[in-house]
Amino acid sequence: MIRTMVALILLAATAAAQSTGEKQQVMWQKLEQAVHDADHDLDGVLAVAVTDLKTGQKFGLHENELMPTASTIKIAVLAELYHQTQVAQQGGAWPHAATLTTQYIFDPKDLVPDSFILGGLTPGVTRLTLRDVATAMIAVSDNSATNVLIDRLGIDNVSRYMESLGYHRILLRRKMMDLAAAKAGRENAAAPAELSALLEQIYNGKVFDKALTDDFFKMLSTGKDSAFNQSLPDGVRIADKPGALEGVRNDCGIIYAARPFALCVMTTYDRRERDAEHVIGQLGLRVYSIFDRLGRGSDLGRTISVGNSSPNP
Repeated sequence: MIRTMVALILLAATAAAQSTGEKQQVMWQKLEQAVHDADHDLDGVLAVAVTDLKTGQKFGLHENELMPTASTIKIAVLAELYHQTQVAQQGGAWPHAATLTTQYIFDPKDLVPDSFILGGLTPGVTRLTLRDVATAMIAVSDNSATNVLIDRLGIDNVSRYMESLGYHRILLRRKMMDLAAAKAGRENAAAPAELSALLEQIYNGKVFDKALTDDFFKMLSTGKDSAFNQSLPDGVRIADKPGALEGVRNDCGIIYAARPFALCVMTTYDRRERDAEHVIGQLGLRVYSIFDRLGRGSDLGRTISVGNSSPNP
């Protein structure tokens, strides 16, 4: 009798778990449909990688395709800055390591177009830390700031570090605004799956210590001019880096919904860049809506908002 009751309880628990899993899988199917709808709406080529940071579940569309990064490559540059900082903090033997506290005095020879911060500094006088320089690179995508970091870090060191983490399709091959290199085919490129995996690995504390991990995502949260930021509700934390070139629009980062997730959306051959930005923003909003409900809902999907006073509980 007791064995029969235990068996029935286990059977009921298994059935309930399967039911819960089926409902959440329906939500994932809706996520997949949102990606396919975006692909249909874009007059260009779309590549997407989505990662549930709670479970590790992933979905992608052309996610392993090598795409032009534009400024999203700055995520890799930032990672190398934090890497060299961590090595130095741990007493590693790295001559001339560039760290967050390394000093930089502004030199006008470092200026290239689209440098909204460094372009206004006083030559030979203004002194910054490389963390300040990185803030300009991320917050307003200052290209001169990016090139200063690439010079201090070493372009080959960025590539080697990505490879050491297992990412062979995150490729920094030129400095910002180097049109000659771009015309010669040395375009910065990455696969969305690898950029998403890099962010996931850092988020899970497998790359930097906790203090540097927190600071890394604090840095990535400084930018506000992205398709994700323009489309998601006010107050949602977004740690991302957009990118824009002619015929190219991208946005990659972590969105802190009630259930955080990594999302990397990359487009190329865009007929109209403004339309591509709209597609990216709307896709971000739809994916956010799904993860927000998954995070706030119970196993059965019931959501109880703060201050709920429904007369029919």
